[in-house]
Amino acid sequence: MKIEQIYTGCLAQGAYYVESGGEVAIIDPLREVQSYINKSEEKNAKIKYIFETHFHADFVSGHVTLAEKTGATIVYGPTANPKYEAHIAEDGEVFKLGDITISVLHTPGHTMESTTYLLKDKDGNNHAIFSGDTLFLGDVGRPDLAQKAASLTQEELAGLLYESLRNKIMTLEDNVIVYPAHGAGSACGKNLSKETVGTIGEQKKTNYALRDDMTKEEFVKEVTDGLLPPPEYFPLNVKMNKEGYKSIDDVIKDSTKALSVDEFEKRANESNAIILDVRHQSEFIKGFIPQSIFIGLKGTFAPWVGALIKDVSQPILLVTPKGEEETAITRLSRVGFDNVLGYLDGSFDVWKESGKEIDTLQSISATELEKKLAGNIQVFDVRKPGEYQSEHIENVPNTPLDFINKHIQEFPTDQDFYVHCAGGYRSVIAASILKARGYHHVIDIAGGYKDIKETSISRTEYVCPSTLK
Repeated sequence: MKIEQIYTGCLAQGAYYVESGGEVAIIDPLREVQSYINKSEEKNAKIKYIFETHFHADFVSGHVTLAEKTGATIVYGPTANPKYEAHIAEDGEVFKLGDITISVLHTPGHTMESTTYLLKDKDGNNHAIFSGDTLFLGDVGRPDLAQKAASLTQEELAGLLYESLRNKIMTLEDNVIVYPAHGAGSACGKNLSKETVGTIGEQKKTNYALRDDMTKEEFVKEVTDGLLPPPEYFPLNVKMNKEGYKSIDDVIKDSTKALSVDEFEKRANESNAIILDVRHQSEFIKGFIPQSIFIGLKGTFAPWVGALIKDVSQPILLVTPKGEEETAITRLSRVGFDNVLGYLDGSFDVWKESGKEIDTLQSISATELEKKLAGNIQVFDVRKPGEYQSEHIENVPNTPLDFINKHIQEFPTDQDFYVHCAGGYRSVIAASILKARGYHHVIDIAGGYKDIKETSISRTEYVCPSTLK
């Protein structure tokens, strides 16, 4: 028996390759599926099943394409209703995979079709669960994403999740391994651990939602408390996962179009495309095409695209590091953004060399900010609310990047102002959005709060994030 976690840091997502006796199951695959096929062929094994724990909201899964390419059966748990051919399993149904079995544990709560898959070894012992978004390490799945489709309140879904965890998962042996669908950084929970593999026993001791003496009422209150609004692209990804989507091979073929400076400018002028610059922030601030939005490939790229651009059908023109064009297109497709019109051939250098208009972004160090704070200046903290509540510069407001559109009127139009995040990635994203909206007095603070802490700038006392509600 072989179990391999294939973890994608940008999405904080874990897919799984399970092999036994020459047969393979893939659990929650990414949209680009060739690596799974290659892995099975190297082992002279056949992909038999594709198990989906639920209709994912934060990424487009590769189940449809993988089934088309391999003939493997897509399996969902009870109540799922996809628009393509799939096996809708019954609660308790058992699937044979070589010398092992995988059993269906219907665990509604995160969504109504949410299912945990229990793997038993060749001797019939409970070995591991693939818990999807039902159970994370340190957290459980948020119960507010499916309420519209389920016609249930988030409190009612949380109640179902409580029963699922108590009756289906916490009854398993403490040594059973937990393989979740996500780790820290995912928007599918609020307190996820950086660890990506654990055990039932460890979670009973450390996971706030699995306390042995916890009542359903306490669970519902704690699980629903402090939930931020989900990213607006989530329902669009659910729709694609439920109804099907274009092959990623076709997406890459159609999108990988090298455009000259004049062709790029023409397409930008004739369409409502967003110019998305994915170079490193240090390169972006030195020069970029006016009206460009920065979201760098070297950060949490795809989720920020989804959260800030929102509409997966939005036309996009890319400015990428040379040689990274297909990487950018692939990572966009992971969250459903398939409408890339092309990329600037030669990257930003050719635009600059052509004599076309360029823009720049002013950036200062934390030390320079310290000197300027002696005057009457405005600073904005674009980190997440939890980061801000943990510690921040005194008298500086929190305007989270996730919700920058809701704060847009708070930024001044007639005087310089400063934005910072934790390390300098998100603040440049925010500044690029503000510049594109006409807020030309924005100044980035390089190094973010990490460097601010090395100065004498007055800050609030640190509060451990795990104690915040």
